[in-house]
Amino acid sequence: MNKSKLAIGLLVVGTLTVVFGTVIVFVGPIIIDNQIVKNLVIDPKNEMSYTMWKDVPVPFFMTVYFFNVLNPTEVLAGEKPMVEQRGPYVYRKRIQKQNITFHPNHTVSYLEYRSYFFEPSMSVGNESDVVTIPNMLVLGAAVMMEDLPFAVRLMISTTFKTFNEGPFLTKSVGKLMWGYDSKLVDFLNKWLPGMLPSTGKFGLFAEFNNSNTGLFTIHTGKDDIRLIHKVDSWNGLTKLTNWKTPQCNMINGTAGQMWPPFMTKESTLPFYSPDACRSLEMVYQREGIMEGIPLYRYVAPKTLFANGSDYAPNEGFCPCRQSGLLNVSSCRSNSPVFISHPHFYNADPVLLDYVQGLQPTEDQHGLFIDIHPETGVPLNVSIRLQLNLYMKKVSGITETGKISEVMMPMMWFEENGYIDGEILTTFHTNMVVLPMVMVYMQYCFIVLGLATILGVVLLYYRKKIIRCERTVIQDTNGSASPSEETPLLQHWVDTDSSLAQCCRALCFETGTL
Repeated sequence: MNKSKLAIGLLVVGTLTVVFGTVIVFVGPIIIDNQIVKNLVIDPKNEMSYTMWKDVPVPFFMTVYFFNVLNPTEVLAGEKPMVEQRGPYVYRKRIQKQNITFHPNHTVSYLEYRSYFFEPSMSVGNESDVVTIPNMLVLGAAVMMEDLPFAVRLMISTTFKTFNEGPFLTKSVGKLMWGYDSKLVDFLNKWLPGMLPSTGKFGLFAEFNNSNTGLFTIHTGKDDIRLIHKVDSWNGLTKLTNWKTPQCNMINGTAGQMWPPFMTKESTLPFYSPDACRSLEMVYQREGIMEGIPLYRYVAPKTLFANGSDYAPNEGFCPCRQSGLLNVSSCRSNSPVFISHPHFYNADPVLLDYVQGLQPTEDQHGLFIDIHPETGVPLNVSIRLQLNLYMKKVSGITETGKISEVMMPMMWFEENGYIDGEILTTFHTNMVVLPMVMVYMQYCFIVLGLATILGVVLLYYRKKIIRCERTVIQDTNGSASPSEETPLLQHWVDTDSSLAQCCRALCFETGTL
């Protein structure tokens, strides 16, 4: 009786274990997804994720390379420019959000401040290194003024000479980056205010350091996780006014730091970049793994900077030149400045014919974002862009000499960041180890339950077989004796007695015969 109760109990336990494991198979992913949603929502109650969003504790760096002009005199005479890449000059980037304000419509506004600190140990050279690049104040202004009356152009050329401004600059990296004193800049800011983007020192990144990227308002994801991090407005604008078509003026995607979770290979990575004055979009390239964490790699499509002739939707970003260049003059005080991939990677090959010393490769000059598809969290980011100046001879402005029409690369930079250390370990534990443990557990429950049920069934039939054999032995007096060659149970199954018939049925049922 006790053994029967034990068998029934084990049978019930085994069945429940199988059911529990099966339920986990279907319910487990839902639980994990719900936990992801709960932890990703931008909310001060989510202490760890909110702190990561607010202060961005992962290391971020900006790596800068300058194109040192080797033959400035020959360039003025109309020869092809020769450049050599100098660098890298590496700066640690610190990002911090301030003025954070939550709104009733499940959005949050903030100003994101950025600061840069030179890292000598990671750099090849120092900020005191001297390089020669085109003088944007002269060559850029010349192109801007080419349609003015000849007399005005002569007066502008005289102004350049008065302030000793030539077509090329030879200055230290630090001054070119963060600004240098210029009497011409002071003069222009005094008599033509607003002509230059900055009012203090003039430098390529003077307006970047200790500045913010504008007032972003993004969705918190509290009402709809599919909207999390997506930009609701920037500086109060829901669309731009720089470009010629509504599509090009759209503010799409996120602010470029995180994306909505549960991405697929068909998903894209749209984001708005204030520095590029437009929305950008990256596309899926391949799967990968970083420190055991699965990822999707997204890259820039060839159409990103294609001109309107090669890709019609980009017509609104024109006036265009060759494919691979984005004209940002409309948001850079009309200066003839273009951005591209470094070394004109993925650009019209003709651009490489205008300048000597460029060697584009995907590994060194392509931009990418490695993202964890389940959470939308970037694991490794490398955004690489090049700053170019359109130069040409302008009559009346003698500083331009006989310069041939050329898209001149000045410098390129890479902004990269990656998750490491304790943050990477925590992310790996929560997003890889724990889900894997749940998967193993669900199948362990199913296997354990099936093994228990099978064991009970085998014990049950073994008991019936033993009982049958005992009955056969007791009935040997009423039947012929088995031969030495015939097993006892087989002998009685082969007879015609009613007992043998029952035993035969049992044996066939259990597979003994």
